[in-house]
Amino acid sequence: MERKISAPIKKEELITLHAGDYVYISGTIYSARDAAHKRMYETMLEGKEIPFSLEDNIIYYLGPTPAKEGQVIGSAGPTTSSRMDKYTPFLLENGLNGMIGKGKRNQEVIDAIVKNKAVYFAAVGGAGALLSKCIKKSEIIAYEDLGTEAIRKMEVENFPVIVVIDSCGNNLYETAVTSYRNNLEEQ
Repeated sequence: MERKISAPIKKEELITLHAGDYVYISGTIYSARDAAHKRMYETMLEGKEIPFSLEDNIIYYLGPTPAKEGQVIGSAGPTTSSRMDKYTPFLLENGLNGMIGKGKRNQEVIDAIVKNKAVYFAAVGGAGALLSKCIKKSEIIAYEDLGTEAIRKMEVENFPVIVVIDSCGNNLYETAVTSYRNNLEEQ
């Protein structure tokens, strides 16, 4: 199924998304990779505020290349999501509703996605130049010392993703393999 959603996104809308859905996101999302996740995690454990509210928001695991003249952002392809796995359950428990990345997640993250009714989206790896065209505005809002791993607030328009793990724990990486094997056996 193909869907258009606005970010930030409420749980009521998230739970209508299903593994395998093609989704186009418009609105505000944030970027953060492992160094920023570690810093946010440590800051929150100290009882301090992080640079943006996690509530209903989506984090894109992104470390863009430098923007060329006339561009909003450089190549903006996803980074491997498992690098954020140790921080993700905590962030989900504190209001994060969605993540965009690539690759599998560990069982603890999958359980946290289900418990917190969140969603894990995948963006196409290797398509960073094309994905960057959907980012209409980008500004570093925190941790500028981390370079490409600084946290960015981004305005996106029809940013293409696929629901990999939905709020019920359905996992496209598992169901697609099973479906493919079944199709082979039927031939």
